[in-house]
Amino acid sequence: MMEEQSTAGPMMESIANFGLKVVAAIIILIVGLWVAKKVKALFAAALIKKEVDATLIGFFSSMLYGAIVVFVAIAAIGKLGIETTSFAAVVAAAGLAIGLALQGSLSNFAAGVLLILFKPFKAGNFIKAGGEMGVVVEVGLLMTELKTPDNVKIIMPNSAVMSGSITNLSAHPTRRIDMVVGVGYGDDLNKAKQLMLDLLEADARVLKDPAPQIEVANLGDSSVDFVVRPWVNAADYWGVKFDFTKAVKEKFDAEGISIPYPQQQVHMLQVDAS
Repeated sequence: MMEEQSTAGPMMESIANFGLKVVAAIIILIVGLWVAKKVKALFAAALIKKEVDATLIGFFSSMLYGAIVVFVAIAAIGKLGIETTSFAAVVAAAGLAIGLALQGSLSNFAAGVLLILFKPFKAGNFIKAGGEMGVVVEVGLLMTELKTPDNVKIIMPNSAVMSGSITNLSAHPTRRIDMVVGVGYGDDLNKAKQLMLDLLEADARVLKDPAPQIEVANLGDSSVDFVVRPWVNAADYWGVKFDFTKAVKEKFDAEGISIPYPQQQVHMLQVDAS
């Protein structure tokens, strides 16, 4: 009877101690999760105040919350008397394995963070990047979506977007149209220049400042080439370019100014058979 009492005493004490450890672990979890939520909210508020992109705010806030939760979980497990060193090593090894398996995705993620932070373009811009051209629909953490002028959807990995130069054709409100118009060597150059200038001045979409530039740029094989450089609002770029190309052909035809095409002169030599 005495032996049973002596055995039950330490057992009850062990159960009581373990129960206290469980309660302490639960308290650590509850308090830790509450602290994690508060820190996440404060961190997100600080990023919002700094006007960081909403995509990055959500991602970094979630990453911080997850890191705190992992730390709290390890602390709670340690409170139960379980060795946490090996557990932390397993977590680290798993993280390394996942990182190696997702190298491509991590590269796209890093490029996505840079795109969102430095903002070389935004949704609605017309860009050339990664060998593609189109209007930016969305910039995500892993992919960028473009819509081509013929309404084709293109999904590009962010690493491909960042791998070369990025041309943002919508970065500024105005653009300069660069066109080349050739006239014949026998035509009146001053008249041809004035006709083109009249066409540009008659188009309300062509900006007055900066003024359009029309100059002789090249003496070609079969034509004298003018460069024609009017400034327009970015939205009017293609409309003015197409309309001017049509109008200058019609105007030159009406005024007797030729638009030559490449020609070759072949000289035949007659050889005396005798």
